[in-house]
Amino acid sequence: MTGIDALAARLRAEIGVRRVLTDRQELRTYECDGLAHYKVIPALVALPSTVEQVAAVVRACAETGTPFVARGSGTGLSGGALPHADGVLIVTSQLREIVEVRPEDERAVVQPGVINLQVTKVAGPHGYYYAPDPSSQQICSIGGNVAENSGGAHCLKYGFTTNHVTGLEVVTPDGERVRLGGPAPDTPGYDLLGAFVGSEGTLGVATEVTVKLTRLPETVRTLLAAFASTDQAGAATSAIIAAGVVPAAIEMMDALAIEAAESAVKCGYPAGAGAVLIVELDGPATEVEAQFTEVNALCEANGAFETRIAADDAERALIWRGRKSAFAAVGRISPDYIVQDGVIPRTALPAVLHRIGEVATEHGVRVANVFHAGDGNLHPLVLFDDSVPGQAGRAETVSAAILDLCIEHGGSITGEHGVGIDKAKHMPRMFSDDDLDTMQLVRCAFDPDGIANPGKIFPTPRLCGERPGRRQGAHPAQAAGVAEIF
Repeated sequence: MTGIDALAARLRAEIGVRRVLTDRQELRTYECDGLAHYKVIPALVALPSTVEQVAAVVRACAETGTPFVARGSGTGLSGGALPHADGVLIVTSQLREIVEVRPEDERAVVQPGVINLQVTKVAGPHGYYYAPDPSSQQICSIGGNVAENSGGAHCLKYGFTTNHVTGLEVVTPDGERVRLGGPAPDTPGYDLLGAFVGSEGTLGVATEVTVKLTRLPETVRTLLAAFASTDQAGAATSAIIAAGVVPAAIEMMDALAIEAAESAVKCGYPAGAGAVLIVELDGPATEVEAQFTEVNALCEANGAFETRIAADDAERALIWRGRKSAFAAVGRISPDYIVQDGVIPRTALPAVLHRIGEVATEHGVRVANVFHAGDGNLHPLVLFDDSVPGQAGRAETVSAAILDLCIEHGGSITGEHGVGIDKAKHMPRMFSDDDLDTMQLVRCAFDPDGIANPGKIFPTPRLCGERPGRRQGAHPAQAAGVAEIF
């Protein structure tokens, strides 16, 4: 009996026969997350339905030295939930209980498999909602949002997941159940909660999440403005922020992204637009009306040739439909694509978008741009056909060049999708050796054996017994052929 066979037998006895998968065809269901460019078939999949079962699986992995990866709905876009070929994939989607909703404290307590939008649905009758809203909010899970520190269109005003999580129960990599934070706004001591949110499963598995609930705004107004170019739309974005207006969201789509959305969902955006802006304001009615008038005027002053104002919730949903469907929609115009995620200062938008276009042309691929214009969080979609020899390689080259552009302009290689496996090789371009060593010392404090989602975030995994500092000679993992130094 192999090590995995023995582990599978143990887990079947502890969590149930039907909750452990080893059949290769069943395992292939879990070979990738939302970034299908990378695929690995796990050795075993565990489907726990209780916190106790999650802890039992992690303990078994710890005792046998087996790597494990936690997975929620599998909508991530950086390969963060990519399985380990010799490890266990722990799927938390069946932990979907909403433990409690406390509107009097503006809190909700949920399990990690609860769908993002479901929190808003249960909070709505009390006059509240959950603010972080990734485009996949109808299917992505709260546990995955915590792992990746997900954002969404409205993070410009309301922030990311980390700004809305006050407490966690986690299973540490040795199988212990630990609580970080709680219902209170802040707790004394080191910010372990902040370290865990966005750690991409490298510090353990979240099994319960306490989130902030936000009061539903009195008024919401949504505007769609069409421009001849992304330059004009970018200028309008800067003008709005410079005027002291902080919308709930400012989203931009270029002509290629609009083409894809029209093909997929028939959103009816203005014909001939080189770019569209979606601007949403919310808050007290008198304030929103005053700001809305100003935003409309600023869009027109910066070249908008058509503006549409949603008259009701149905029209608002139609405006947002094209933007929310953008990632999936490009499948209508390209058989394959890479979703990228980088951040730049708003003022750099024109220069960076121009250079992205030039790089794409130089390498014979197309790039559709759809992004959070208000905070400069780009989501370029690099389109290619994997059946054409060389196109995938050229697409990866363009994708990497886009991240280099973000760094050159003072930005970041990720805004909300995480590093995962896709961007690990880019980390040394943004951080020094000392920076990366310090980050990995934090990981080692939680996971000294390096079994929690190994191979993610860091380009060269550090052995937790190593002395920090510049290495002499080959890293042990490099010598073993399991890592590469970039």
